Amino acid sequence: MNWFCYLLRCADDTLYCGITNDLEKRLAAHNAGTASKYTRTRVPVKLVFAEPCTDRSVASKREREIKRMTRSEKLKLCAGVSAT
Repeated sequence: MNWFCYLLRCADDTLYCGITNDLEKRLAAHNAGTASKYTRTRVPVKLVFAEPCTDRSVASKREREIKRMTRSEKLKLCAGVSAT
């Protein structure tokens, strides 16, 4: 089973980071307002970055790394530029 760490751009231009093992289903849930409290009031959301991970543990660690990044580092990650 593949896991993903992903970044969404919300309607208010904020970024949301999460993990999932079904990216399409999770994105649909975010846009339906049922996936997370944060994105519920910021729909629609758009997927701007997704990184495959080998398992949930790796995805969670990557999520923590991304959440510690500054906004500009996250935007560089979305653009495919090394954030480090």
